[in-house]
Amino acid sequence: MAKKKSRKPEEDAVPSGSVTLSKQDERTLSQIQDMAEDVTKSAARRRDPALDIPARTLSNVHFNQNKKILEMGSKTTSRELFNIGQAKSFMQTMLVASGTKQLIEMGKTTSIRGLYYMLKHDIKPTKEPTFKDQGECDPIIEDCEVLLDSLREELHLFADKRGDMVGNIQIVDNGDEIDCSRMGSGGYAIPSIVEPNVIQFKNCQAKFVLHVEKNTVWQRFNEDKFWKKYNCILTHGSGQPPRGVRRLLNRLHNELGLPVYCLLDNDPWGYYIYSVLKQGSINLAYESKRMAIPKARFIGLRSHDFERCNLSNSVKISLNDTDRKRAKQIAEYPWFAKKKEWQREIDQMLKNGFKLEVEALISRSISYMTEEYVPRLLEEGNFLD
Repeated sequence: MAKKKSRKPEEDAVPSGSVTLSKQDERTLSQIQDMAEDVTKSAARRRDPALDIPARTLSNVHFNQNKKILEMGSKTTSRELFNIGQAKSFMQTMLVASGTKQLIEMGKTTSIRGLYYMLKHDIKPTKEPTFKDQGECDPIIEDCEVLLDSLREELHLFADKRGDMVGNIQIVDNGDEIDCSRMGSGGYAIPSIVEPNVIQFKNCQAKFVLHVEKNTVWQRFNEDKFWKKYNCILTHGSGQPPRGVRRLLNRLHNELGLPVYCLLDNDPWGYYIYSVLKQGSINLAYESKRMAIPKARFIGLRSHDFERCNLSNSVKISLNDTDRKRAKQIAEYPWFAKKKEWQREIDQMLKNGFKLEVEALISRSISYMTEEYVPRLLEEGNFLD
C-alpha cells in the first residue's frame, strides 16, 4: 500500500553514527519507512498487510506521444501477507527494503549480488531460504524500485561497470576531480551509480556526445583523438548500454544541453539499442524520464551505406529469420511506425537481405569511420530521428 505521507523526510531520516545523509537519501529512507508503517498499521488493526505494486508488464506500458517516452500505467498488483501464494514474495519485498535501508543509513553501497548474499539465510526454525538464488532476488529489487519510486542506484545498489567515457569535460566523482581529456587509452570507466550526489559535471567544453555501440569502435575513435578534433564526449555501453551509461547520457543531455548522436550497427539490435536510448525500455518504463533521451539522433550505420561507402561483399552478414522477425517488430513500435524515414530504413535492410556492423567501415581504411564517415554526416546533418 505504501502511500506517500505529508511528513517531511528529515523527521525520520536520522543518520546512524557519523554518516551524513543527502536529501535524496532522506527522501528514500522516508519512502521505506512509510511502507513499513503502512504494514504495521494494517497488522495493528487486524487487517491483512498488503503492498500495491505497480505492474511491470507490457500491458501496463504506453508510449506518451507528447513526451516521446515510454511510461508505466496505473495498474497495480496486490501482494498480501496472508495469501499463501504471495506470503514469501511479501516477506522478500520487506526484506529487500530493510536491506537497502541499512545500506543508506550506513552510507554504504553494494552490488545486487552483494545484497542477495546480505539477505540470504534460512528462515528459522525451518530450512527454507529467504532466496533460493539470485534470479529470485532481482525481480524483488525491481519491485522495490517501482514501489518506492526510487532508482536502484538511490537504494545504494550498483551493477557491473560496462562503458567508458573520454572527452572535453571534467567531473567530480565522489569528491575526486577527474579530467576526462587526460584518461589515456582506457578512458573513464562509467560507474553504475552516476546520480548528482555522486557525480557532478565541471568545466564542460564539449559541444555534443557521440555514443558508439561497442568498445572496439570506441577504441578506434579514442586512439584517433576524434573527441579532441571535434570537441565532443565519446561514450560506449558494450552493446546494450547498462543503466549507469543511459543515466549519464540523460544527464549530459538534460543538464548540459549536449546533443546525443548514436553510431550503432545496421541491424535490428542496433535499432533496438537506439530505441532504448531514445524512448526507454519496457522493463524500466517507470524511469524513462530519468534515462530516455527523446532528442537523441541515429547517425549510422545506414542500410544504404553499403553502396554509398563502396563496401565489399565480404562485410555482408546475411539476415536470418530471427533478424527479419525482430526488424518487423521494431518497425511496428509506435515511435517508429509513423516515421517514413525509419520505415524506409528498415525496409531497405530487409530488401538488402544483409546487415552491417560499424566495424565494416574499417574495410575501407583503418580510420575511415573517424576521418570520413562520421565527420561527413555531422557536416551534412544527416541523421535519423
